[in-house]
Amino acid sequence: MEKRITIPVTEPAGYKAILGLEKYIESTSLTPVHKNLIKIRASQINGCAFCIDMHTKEARAIGETEQRIYALNAWRETPFFTDEERAVLAIAEEVTLIQNHVSDKTYNNAITLLGDQYVAQVIMAAITINAWNRIGIATNLSPALG
Repeated sequence: MEKRITIPVTEPAGYKAILGLEKYIESTSLTPVHKNLIKIRASQINGCAFCIDMHTKEARAIGETEQRIYALNAWRETPFFTDEERAVLAIAEEVTLIQNHVSDKTYNNAITLLGDQYVAQVIMAAITINAWNRIGIATNLSPALG
């Protein structure tokens, strides 16, 4: 891939703003497992290899299983995820694929299982990883070998 701009160097104020969102996400009550599920799944949908690589490594470091990571793109067809995780993944997917909107069914199920504040945090986490994915894809970031 051809070398492109480096956002932190070329536009440090914009990069700092996205880092602010990331710091906010880290301060929320979202569990580390939920944060990683959101980050990995949105990155899979968006095709951001850099973020998939980064966040699957982070997930493994906190004890996420290979089986769940490998099955994440087919989470609806597996028994590996809890009802709460399924609600988180559904919201994250629908926010990522926003042209289809977030359905009332998905939204209401998430509110019932997770509550208003947690759903708001899930939505913000999905928005944040989507911003990072777009930076990674637009600037041709690629994961390092090894």
